[in-house]
Amino acid sequence: MALVDDINLFSQLPLFQGMGDDQLRLIAFGADRRHLAAGQTLFRERSPAECAYVVASGRFELTTLDARGASRVEAVVEAGTLLSELALVTLVERKYTAVALEDSTVIRITRALFHRLIEEYPEAAQLIEGRLRENFAAMVKQATAMLHRFT
Repeated sequence: MALVDDINLFSQLPLFQGMGDDQLRLIAFGADRRHLAAGQTLFRERSPAECAYVVASGRFELTTLDARGASRVEAVVEAGTLLSELALVTLVERKYTAVALEDSTVIRITRALFHRLIEEYPEAAQLIEGRLRENFAAMVKQATAMLHRFT
């Protein structure tokens, strides 16, 4: 893929929507690509997350381990999905194990690159802060709803 294709892909991600070409170009230029064969693991549940990944092509199965150690499929994601976006902001653990279901390509965005974006473009930082706040509120609402179902 060309740089222009990566910029277009990033512009469609909810976290980066509304950003200008210069901001997206910084991310696209500083990110790196990784190709995975079908069956290859991108990352494992509970491992430290120092970066986020954008699925550029292919599909990934996201699984978790239950209390007995059995694997459970949580989702299948495809091109245009941002995985581990919270890792761009802070130290977190991976919530899932991600395994390529077919030959796939991801774009790796490091926390350092993301911090460079928000340092060089304060307006992007405000936009992202709002998006992260919305995402966090949605997660809290979802968790609260789940708790109410079990009580």
